[in-house]
Amino acid sequence: MSIKISIITTTYNDKENLVKIMQSLLEQDYVNYEYIVVDGGSKDETIEYLREMEPVFGGKLVWSSQPDEGIYDAINKGIKQATGDVVGFLFDEYANSGVLTLIADTFEKQSVQGIHGDIDYLEDGKVVRKWRMKHGKMRLGWMPGHPTLYLKKSVYDTFGLYKTDYRVAGDYEFMIRILFSNQIALAYIPQVLVHMSHGGNSASTGGLKSYLRSLKEGHRALRENKVRAAFITDILRTIRVLIQFI
Repeated sequence: MSIKISIITTTYNDKENLVKIMQSLLEQDYVNYEYIVVDGGSKDETIEYLREMEPVFGGKLVWSSQPDEGIYDAINKGIKQATGDVVGFLFDEYANSGVLTLIADTFEKQSVQGIHGDIDYLEDGKVVRKWRMKHGKMRLGWMPGHPTLYLKKSVYDTFGLYKTDYRVAGDYEFMIRILFSNQIALAYIPQVLVHMSHGGNSASTGGLKSYLRSLKEGHRALRENKVRAAFITDILRTIRVLIQFI
């Protein structure tokens, strides 16, 4: 367990979900991690809960609470605080107690800069959608599941952080930036790593309006990164997402 993993959670007025997230992390059998919680200045009981959980995490929990400019600004704050060899995000719950061990083992055994895996979307405890991207090319609409994307800290040092002028597709823009270069090697873990709640306002779990906003910003991301025939990638990406519901 020589690899230290920095795990980042962003939150705002969502104590109920944060309780589930933190419990999921506490159940992991991997212990060489730091946990960074970036709160956007919550007015509910989030701050009291974070103070309560500090001794439970035995010094591994680092948190802050102040207004931010959106989720990608919050994510960037977490990355800047990270001291681990690998950085990942936890916005929902791990699929089982061995996820971090599996991630660390993969980095130990393979010469890669990052890993990604599968996601199950749950509603009332039932799987309503599956994310199974495996290997592929982003030009053909493929994209790794961002909640399962764990990268070496050096990737952020080289390519920079998330663009804060994106509202819902900053993660897609970031993945275009690092993966179209063909400089980043990713390992695919063919297992479900994350259980996500279906619904809400995010591009990946929300409804049609959220996805249309994501598609618009995604097209902008392709254009800004000088991807040729961006509209074709848009179409192929949409097809891949629709297939997940079949």
